[in-house]
Amino acid sequence: MTKLKIREAVVVEGKYDKIKLSSLIDGIIIVTNGFQIFHNKKQMELLRRLADTRGLLVLTDSDGAGFQIRHYLTGSIDPAKIKHAYIPDILGKERRKEKPSSEGKLGVEGIPIQIIKEAILRAGISCGESNIPQGSSRPITKLDLFETGLTGRDDSAIRRRAFLKSLGLPEHLSANAMLPVLNSMMEYGEFLQKIKK
Repeated sequence: MTKLKIREAVVVEGKYDKIKLSSLIDGIIIVTNGFQIFHNKKQMELLRRLADTRGLLVLTDSDGAGFQIRHYLTGSIDPAKIKHAYIPDILGKERRKEKPSSEGKLGVEGIPIQIIKEAILRAGISCGESNIPQGSSRPITKLDLFETGLTGRDDSAIRRRAFLKSLGLPEHLSANAMLPVLNSMMEYGEFLQKIKK
């Protein structure tokens, strides 16, 4: 597999995630060491500098802890300088671990490399491969999410989780975070077709 040359610095949770990505990415990979990023001012300073000069691509696990780290980074660094790659919720455990995580989901280190590659390309990074759909269709909007029942209704959270699962995206993805991901994956017409299914 040819390595992806990524301009953005890629941010992952742990050293095993970095080892996994090293076989796929030709670029900078920064490890947060999980929640240690909350207290490491020097590392946060480095991430801000990298965000200013290269941009960041955040690739954390799809569990609650991974989303806490994402939200912390987005709250601490200009969100316009951050792109997000989301791995799907896949149940299981990594080989090196005795038991699965508390949510029972595979982390970045346990996800097949092809799925990680697809998630990275969906994030809209520039690496010479175009992954953003081309055409004259308009972007998907918040109103579209409302009109299709993914927001604003009593059962919206259930419908959104089912839709995210059908796309191979994590269940913790909020409606606001879902929009840029959907727009990087598909055009409006394809969105409507997938909703109907």
